[in-house]
Amino acid sequence: MAVSIKSAREIELMRESGRILAMVHEELGKAIRPGITTLEIDILAERLIRSYDCIPNFLHYNGFPASVCVSINEEVIHGIPNKKRVLKDGDIVSLDAGLIYKGYHSDAARTHLVGDVAPEVQKLVEETRNCFFAGIKMAKAGNHLFDISNAIDEYISQFGYGIVREFVGHGIGARLHEDPEIPNFTQARRGVKLQPGMTLAIEPMINLGRADIEILDDNWTVVAADGLPSAHYENTVLITDGEPEILTMLK
Repeated sequence: MAVSIKSAREIELMRESGRILAMVHEELGKAIRPGITTLEIDILAERLIRSYDCIPNFLHYNGFPASVCVSINEEVIHGIPNKKRVLKDGDIVSLDAGLIYKGYHSDAARTHLVGDVAPEVQKLVEETRNCFFAGIKMAKAGNHLFDISNAIDEYISQFGYGIVREFVGHGIGARLHEDPEIPNFTQARRGVKLQPGMTLAIEPMINLGRADIEILDDNWTVVAADGLPSAHYENTVLITDGEPEILTMLK
């Protein structure tokens, strides 16, 4: 497995790709409300991405028909936008989007609350975000890749949630999915040693109930098998000589 080390020029391009995606996510978050359709969210996402002279990297990727994955409640990832799917009060919705800026990819996901959400579901969303930050405390040069995985698992397991195992984080750069794969659960091995210039998309996917998932008949939408809500939080992260740099968050 060869993990690409980005040059100074590539890092600058990825910083800008990430910064633009962070702005796109900020605007998408403002649009989330009861009554909006998932197709309207997708149309807005594509318009925003193209307004920055960028390309939505999810659109047509392996045949995916939209610019953003919009996953509601028990949908874990890869929800397909649809004009008949309408957000309602009490839902949670995960938006997973990415873009290409001058040949370089960024990738990030956020789970939003829609109106008045049950406290236990709010906590799921909050702790899914928190376990990402527990993981990236280990994303430092000299540590090993699976130190990140182990830290995510150690943090989130205290709540009794299910950690999705079939889908994991990944390297990112000139391609949307590069080596290495980054599980969100404890690994027996250590994985590659982290080096400055590595860029990783770290993305815990956490279910309120069991970890088991199913894929719907559309061959895309992944759902929690027990029908309970699922949350998703992701950022593109740069390994540096010091603290990790989150490329897809606004400063």
